Amino acid sequence: MTAWLNLGSLVLGVIAWILPIISISRRDKRSRNWVALPMGSLSACSISLFFQICSFYERVKAKDWSALMDTVSVIASVPAILLIGTIVLNAVTLYVYRDRAAQ
Repeated sequence: MTAWLNLGSLVLGVIAWILPIISISRRDKRSRNWVALPMGSLSACSISLFFQICSFYERVKAKDWSALMDTVSVIASVPAILLIGTIVLNAVTLYVYRDRAAQ
């Protein structure tokens, strides 16, 4: 079960970074729903972090203490990188589209 949670977290983390990049690259096209991609990005990031918490919970429930001790540093640092990267990319997206938000 934890393998699927980790895979899902990885896939959703990549999606969380790809969606704002797509939004930024399409800035020249007149898109009315430009805010949908950053919202999808934030949602994917949130679900990815939730999957990491569930994976951690599954290891605690199985009392797999050696796996917890081996992975706790990664579980603490990688989600922080994902969260910071997602926030920065979405902030850049909002900056790029700031003129459209005022209209």
